[in-house]
Amino acid sequence: MIRLGLVVARFEKSAALIDEMAEHARAAAADRDAEIVTELTVPGAYDTPLAADRLARREDIDAVAVLGAIVSGDTDHDQVIGTAAAQGLDRVSLDRDTPVTLGITGPGMSHDEAAARVEKGATAVESAIDLVESLPT
Repeated sequence: MIRLGLVVARFEKSAALIDEMAEHARAAAADRDAEIVTELTVPGAYDTPLAADRLARREDIDAVAVLGAIVSGDTDHDQVIGTAAAQGLDRVSLDRDTPVTLGITGPGMSHDEAAARVEKGATAVESAIDLVESLPT
């Protein structure tokens, strides 16, 4: 059985859609007979690399799926957050030699666009499982 860590960035303005995204992730894990060993909730997407790194260090975790939504505001802050999160998660995956999948939607989305993409939680989990199954040990 593949064992996953799940990191959920729960930015307050998007909390309801993040909850739905996490439900899709949990359902995808169950459908693929994978176990979510632990789930960490962090304040926002910017905080996900550290949480993913902590999980990727664990012996009982085969891969980490990261969920979140970056919704546009009045400035380009969403672009900065998206870039920092993606680069940080990439670094964790390579440094720890552990699959870390990016299930963070955005940046550049409205709240409605983010709500229409909640199934990306399932996609992040499915990608994590696929990577574990396809990478040589």
